[in-house]
Amino acid sequence: MAWEEWEQIKADVTSRHAGQMQLNQLAPATGGVAPDLASNPAEKQAAAKAINDDLEHDVERDGKHAAESVNAAVKEFGARDGYGWETSRELKKAHKTWEKQVKALLSRLAWEKRALGKTGIDFQNNDLDIAAHLARQSRIDNC
Repeated sequence: MAWEEWEQIKADVTSRHAGQMQLNQLAPATGGVAPDLASNPAEKQAAAKAINDDLEHDVERDGKHAAESVNAAVKEFGARDGYGWETSRELKKAHKTWEKQVKALLSRLAWEKRALGKTGIDFQNNDLDIAAHLARQSRIDNC
C-alpha cells in the first residue's frame, strides 16, 4: 500500500467519524451514548457480519501476504557464503512478534463477533430473570 493511499484512508475515516465518540475521549457532556452506537439487533448483526465477511478475511489475507514478504526478505539477507546480515535474524524476531499480534487481533475480532450475537440474548435473559425475581416477591399477587 502506498503512503498516499494510507494517508487518504486515514483522512476518509477521520472525516466519517468527525464528532463521534472515540475511546480516547470523555463521554459527551449531555450524557448517554454516542448516536452511532449499534443498539438494535439489525445493527449488531450487520456489525458481526462485517467482522466475519470483511475484517477477519482481510486480516488473514494481509497477514499471509506480509509473511511471504518477510520470508523473502529474510532469505535475501540470509547467509549465502557462511555470513549473513543481522537484518535477517532481526526480521525473523520482529515477524514472530507481529504474528502474535495478528493472532491476538483475530482472536479479539472473533470474541467481538460472538459478543455482538450474544448481547440480545443476555439482555432478554436478564429481563426474564428480573421479572421472575420480582414476581416471587410481589405482594400484589399474594392478595
